[in-house]
Amino acid sequence: MAANFWTSSHHKQLLEIDGVDAVHHLDKERGITQEEFRLIKIHMSFHIWRLAQQVKVRQRVIATATTYFRRVYTRKSMTEYDPRLVAPTCLYLASKAEESTVQARLLVFYIKKMWSDEKYRFEIKDILEMEMKLLEALDYYLVVFHPYRPLLQLLQDAGITDLTQCAWGLVNDTYKTDLILIHPPYMIALACIYIASVLKDKDTTTWFEELRADMNIVKNISIEILDFYESYKIDPQKGLPEEKINLVMSKLPAKA
Repeated sequence: MAANFWTSSHHKQLLEIDGVDAVHHLDKERGITQEEFRLIKIHMSFHIWRLAQQVKVRQRVIATATTYFRRVYTRKSMTEYDPRLVAPTCLYLASKAEESTVQARLLVFYIKKMWSDEKYRFEIKDILEMEMKLLEALDYYLVVFHPYRPLLQLLQDAGITDLTQCAWGLVNDTYKTDLILIHPPYMIALACIYIASVLKDKDTTTWFEELRADMNIVKNISIEILDFYESYKIDPQKGLPEEKINLVMSKLPAKA
């Protein structure tokens, strides 16, 4: 695993926002709009999280799986790569990459236990076959750097470790957006600290000035995070309203 973000495949694959938010032409043909594309990705982030709670993996595995999921759809269409299968397969692949392996049969067991909708239910062979497709779609680059480690280091440096819970929760929520595909993890961590310090009325102005971080980028990331909360008002346990997501998901092809 690369020890330095700046020499890693993750850094080399950072994209402009236009590169992560574009709807594939095959999905456009099915009538999927840019907003619906975003809704599906948010919905499947919750899908990964719920399944991960059952198989009991670390937050890092969930974050890596969600990153894989979002990265795949910068290159592939949801029409060809069914997100209902891609999501659990990303979790399976991430569990291997993060050395916290979950057996495919265990994922299939919980999928069948948790979802009655046949469109979400798959067999072991489906996951194993999709794993090969995902590896190719990801160019076999599986190393992902996350904001969690720099977050803890920065909070310690600033002497505001009492903001850890708030800032950590903000980082978790950034995975319902495409920020991890666009910005270096430490910049996302700084934005979460910035928001947390405002929410908790902590004056971090001097500390940020001493860091010499690009505050325009920090504030832009912060605005994206806050806009996400304002735009979607998501139930942290249930995700998006069922009736809304069912309508959007109905535009995807029927399960093969």
